[in-house]
Amino acid sequence: AGLPPLHMDSVVELTEALDSSNPNLTVPELARALGACSTPGCRAVLGEPPPVLSHHQWVLLTHLLHRDAVVLAPDGSTVALAPLLAGIEVGQKRGSGWPFPTFEPPVDPLYAVTITEALATSFLLARDGDGATLGPAGCWDDVDDPQNYTLLGPPSPVPDAVANGAMDGVLLGTQAAQAPIPLAALLRGYYGTGNATEQGRPRSSYRRKAFGALMGPEALEQEVEAMLRVLRVLAPTRELLEEVGEEEAAGIARRAARDFTQLYVECPPIVPRCMWGARPYRGTPKALTLPLESVFIHHTLSPSAPCHSFRSCSGAMRSMQRFHQDTRGWDDIGYSFMVGSDGYLYQGRGWHWVGAHTKGYNSKGYGVGYVGDFTSALPDADTIALVRDQLLPCAVSTGRLRHNYTLRGHRQMGRTDCPGNSLFREIGTWSGFK
Repeated sequence: AGLPPLHMDSVVELTEALDSSNPNLTVPELARALGACSTPGCRAVLGEPPPVLSHHQWVLLTHLLHRDAVVLAPDGSTVALAPLLAGIEVGQKRGSGWPFPTFEPPVDPLYAVTITEALATSFLLARDGDGATLGPAGCWDDVDDPQNYTLLGPPSPVPDAVANGAMDGVLLGTQAAQAPIPLAALLRGYYGTGNATEQGRPRSSYRRKAFGALMGPEALEQEVEAMLRVLRVLAPTRELLEEVGEEEAAGIARRAARDFTQLYVECPPIVPRCMWGARPYRGTPKALTLPLESVFIHHTLSPSAPCHSFRSCSGAMRSMQRFHQDTRGWDDIGYSFMVGSDGYLYQGRGWHWVGAHTKGYNSKGYGVGYVGDFTSALPDADTIALVRDQLLPCAVSTGRLRHNYTLRGHRQMGRTDCPGNSLFREIGTWSGFK
């Protein structure tokens, strides 16, 4: 009772309090004391944790910073704190000239404590084809007072929250290494904590693009392969690699880098239904036969204003679902996916279920709707790219959409002005438009 919500704001407030009362003990070090850096590779890089604090502080810190802690960020993403704080600690130590241990072959400490050990372990354990390697996403019980986070499928060592925390740990660790900055200011500047308004996106909503620019798949593959060689000589993990030859290890690294890059860099982030507060589907949904041959682009017209934050986009989704179910009498929100101007897609019917978006063609293609009225104005360039450069290539590469798919505006399929004159002219320049 009385525990703070598992929100990034709580982490920032705790950081500020500890910075003023215990300047010689950092939050990343405390997280390690609570088990956030308990894996062999992370311990090998950062060493043993420091002593902990009083009982009262221990209770609070355990709630926020234990090994498996995840928090809800203002942009609606869920972030695992262990890789985030470990990456920041490496960055801080690197900036101060701290002597990291050397390994043969060399590994980058920043990637080792955030993502490469997790990827190496995940794909090593699943090399026989058993078990998940990446994902799944999850949902909170209450986005205003988040306390419990539930995964949406069988867990892997790298669920979405760990992937987010790892990418953020790399990005913020890189920033911390460049110049000293108080942790609270670092987190607030990146996540926009305490300032989740309509005034521009927080930097965290660009994590996939920023991580991809910093770490390409080839470099990630090299780091995972180097990490596997390190794990081969560490006592707790040596047995896992006894029967794994160098060629097989290289293949594991290649698959890990390829799959992670596809899922978390090349494909766009999609907010699941339970995160935006969807009502249940009425009746029994009808399955699509994949891959589909078409994509139909829409705009909502109402809401007429683009949504620029997780809170406003989630509200728009609930409003549209109520209209579609209660006024139109449909089983669910009609679109397959909605496009917010906050950097995120929102799941409607999703990848696998027939929608109610383009009469006569609902089983033949996905319906993708931009939130807003785009008759005389366009979505911003990043929001356009979210579909053109991420969703469509992702749908093809994952086998959900044919490589020679056809792209059309809603108006081409019926008597409507949708998706608005400006947006219709824009999609006429996209690949696949007919």
